Amino acid sequence: MTDEPTRIDSLAARREQARRRHEEMKALKLSLDMSRGKPSPEQLDLSAGLMDILSRNDYKSAAGIDCRNYGIVDGLPEMKEIFAQMLGVSPSEVIVGGNSSLSMLHDSISGYMQRGVKNGVPWSRQGKVKFICPSPGYDRHFYMCEYLDIELVPIGMSVSGPDMDAACRLAQSDAMVKGMWCVPVFSNPTGCIYSEETVKRLAALSPKADDFRLYWDNAYCVHNFSGSRPQIPNILRECEKAGNPDMPLIFTSLSKVSFPGAAIAAFAASQANCAQMRESLSARIIGPDKLNQLRHVRFFKDFDGILRHMEKMAELIRPKFEAALSILESNLGGKGVAAWQNPKGGYFISLDTLDGCAKRTVELCREAGVILTEAGATFPYKKDPRDRNIRIAPTYPALEQLKQAMEVFCVACEMAALEKIADDWIGFGAEKADA
Repeated sequence: MTDEPTRIDSLAARREQARRRHEEMKALKLSLDMSRGKPSPEQLDLSAGLMDILSRNDYKSAAGIDCRNYGIVDGLPEMKEIFAQMLGVSPSEVIVGGNSSLSMLHDSISGYMQRGVKNGVPWSRQGKVKFICPSPGYDRHFYMCEYLDIELVPIGMSVSGPDMDAACRLAQSDAMVKGMWCVPVFSNPTGCIYSEETVKRLAALSPKADDFRLYWDNAYCVHNFSGSRPQIPNILRECEKAGNPDMPLIFTSLSKVSFPGAAIAAFAASQANCAQMRESLSARIIGPDKLNQLRHVRFFKDFDGILRHMEKMAELIRPKFEAALSILESNLGGKGVAAWQNPKGGYFISLDTLDGCAKRTVELCREAGVILTEAGATFPYKKDPRDRNIRIAPTYPALEQLKQAMEVFCVACEMAALEKIADDWIGFGAEKADA
């Protein structure tokens, strides 16, 4: 049996060692921001050709459309074709938007809140709208719902996707559950890829609400940096086979392919859903930025051009993930203080600390000059029930800066864990003494 005083002394020594290392890190006066999954300047440089790809006289599409002028509310045919190949749908099922898929997501949800699905009863007039939120998940999805006064209902996530038993139970039992968030490939932040079973179960949902929608945010469908591009069942076709043709709404963008502030977004869905989206767009704009669409068509040429571009992108991203994961393993591996995913694509590493240690880890990192995504951000209302999940974004810093940041992170994570363990032991000792 382990001698209790010896174990406490050992914990105290490890805690003091971690504290000293943390003080050394603070003395470096670092200033590193890893709070969001932003492309690095080197990644953006890959798309520099977009800046001057069009000449003064190059402003017409293949069909002779003058892209300087109004019109074509749902996008250039050439751009539709590229997105159709990316999403595995037909061009007639695609609407091309502006630079942000989040804007299209917001338009869709706010439109249903105000005007209803297929101009039925608006969601907001039916009662308190609820969305199923696989967690940990994407913070901007959650905030969008909060902003629109939609209740967030968390369910768990695994390596194969959302907890489908929970998703089915919620969707089938409550008519006010109107939507579910899904990031099916390299999910934010876990990096998981939805399994075939998960996709088919989602397609076969029998929601109590006949105006329920799956919000299929396929933001990372071309963002593999290790191995081949994942292939999962096509949600639109699976829903058609299951008798739910209008249930999925698919969104994607080129935000992390070209320039996040000047990219192209797209929406794909059934003809009925596309018709409603066109109606909504026609009330808001006379035409999108077709010159930017033409730039992207000229630069990438076709979907194969995007895949070739993403191979170059992977060469920049892969070493950063490899470095981050290697540092985690060498510093925290086998210590029982953290567990993390090893993604093959996307933009994040999802790490779980010991329960009750995520906020303290982020705080200690901040004290040492490393800014991380706020602890709890990956859960609805920023409330991680176990205070353990942290989203690490390795892409933006230069490689050497990233290595420094990860060293700081590991020291902070271990220090937070040792503080928690020591406090728990002291509390346990006090309980025994009282007994």
